[in-house]
Amino acid sequence: MTEHAHAPLPRDETVMLAAFEGWNDAGSAATSALEHLHEVWGAEPVDELDPEEYHDFQVNRPTVAPGPDGRRRLTWPTTAVAVATLPDGRQVVLVHGIEPSMRWRRYCAELLDIAADLKVTSVVTVGALLADVPHTRPIPVSATTEDPVLRDVLGLEANTYEGPTGIVGVLQHEAIDRGQRALSLWAAVPHYVAHPPSPKATLAILHRIESLLGVAVPLGELPEDAVAWQTGVDELAAEDGEIGDYVRQLEEAKDTVELPEASGEAIAQEFERYLRRRDRGTGG
Repeated sequence: MTEHAHAPLPRDETVMLAAFEGWNDAGSAATSALEHLHEVWGAEPVDELDPEEYHDFQVNRPTVAPGPDGRRRLTWPTTAVAVATLPDGRQVVLVHGIEPSMRWRRYCAELLDIAADLKVTSVVTVGALLADVPHTRPIPVSATTEDPVLRDVLGLEANTYEGPTGIVGVLQHEAIDRGQRALSLWAAVPHYVAHPPSPKATLAILHRIESLLGVAVPLGELPEDAVAWQTGVDELAAEDGEIGDYVRQLEEAKDTVELPEASGEAIAQEFERYLRRRDRGTGG
């Protein structure tokens, strides 16, 4: 771990955070994090993409429900863009969408055009994947970038993944081609409890975003939800011998490889979060 492992982005950066439902969103952890930020930061909608261009409605169907006036309305699957103003005056652009069915390059171009109009300088994609990790340990959140300057300033790893990619990978590539800074956050969700919600993973993503932006995020009931989720999975593992044995194997592997090196870092990071909350009086 490098000296700058938890350094935040420079405060003159205008950041776009983007998460997409579907293949890139195990346990709905990433989009739940964006929804939480939208709510606690009071983000205001500024734009949305026309779903007719990008979605197969037999895959992502519109929904019908009564509106505020009682009339039944259709809601189409779309990608919404909102802007939040942080307590220190910085603006953050929030993108919450569904992975499109078609025209990915045009989709990314339209999103990045909107980002350019909003003076975005750094694009941060947020995803979640299923992994061989135990639910009883901290949820890993990796941060990678192809930008050598960001790697040095933030102490991030290079992205070495090879294989099929989702819309977050394409958006990253297109942003870099436009000369924007781009980095990717990925939470690892235990694959044996893949069904959403996954509040512990959502909480881990929010903690990483706090470190990245250097700002405390009000967490509301998420910490309690994460504890309840873990307790529920503990009960499942206790009732099912095979799952229980598997979890213990994952714990042993995790502890052997990572905990001796990471424990001091985890304590320091938690203390940094405590100081930010105390200084800003946001609570959690």
